[in-house]
Amino acid sequence: MTDHNYFKIYKPYGYLSQFINHQNKRKSKKLLGELYDFSKNEGIMAIGRLDEKSEGLLLLTTDGKFSNYITSSKIEKEYHVMVDGIITPDIILELEKGIEISVEGKPYKTKPCKAIMLNDTSHIYERFVRDKRHGPMTWLSITLTEGKFRQVRKMTAKVGLPTLRLVRVRIGDYKLEKMKPAEVLSINY
Repeated sequence: MTDHNYFKIYKPYGYLSQFINHQNKRKSKKLLGELYDFSKNEGIMAIGRLDEKSEGLLLLTTDGKFSNYITSSKIEKEYHVMVDGIITPDIILELEKGIEISVEGKPYKTKPCKAIMLNDTSHIYERFVRDKRHGPMTWLSITLTEGKFRQVRKMTAKVGLPTLRLVRVRIGDYKLEKMKPAEVLSINY
């Protein structure tokens, strides 16, 4: 039986969710391997993805079965999202029912999700996004059981509230808690 390793990392804004860069046009991009020495963890992989402009909780493992389980629709992923504009109860209901977005150039209706407005975001590491004089910004929590490419950003844009900042705070029972960007912690499974 092979022993596997499990980690959680606060992926900072501006990093790709990968360790090796195989594309010429992305040579200057920042990778996860620059944040922590994973060389003793042969076969380490990110479970799922956060795009370069997103931040927050990312799980890493050497265990393919664990990776498949975490990416399944059985596991909730919670995102705290700063949007450009004011969230209303009608917008919350629209998000919860499912939004038609484009996936690979085709219309796709998202599964119902949980959405709530957030009043306290003190648990989220502060990062400057823009000056308040450019208009109101509000936060909401969106919890999904699916993960289409840039899904949360597409959902908020579709309801007229473009995403300004996206932070994944929870994957199943694993939480970001008080982690700081680039922090890596070993976890148990």
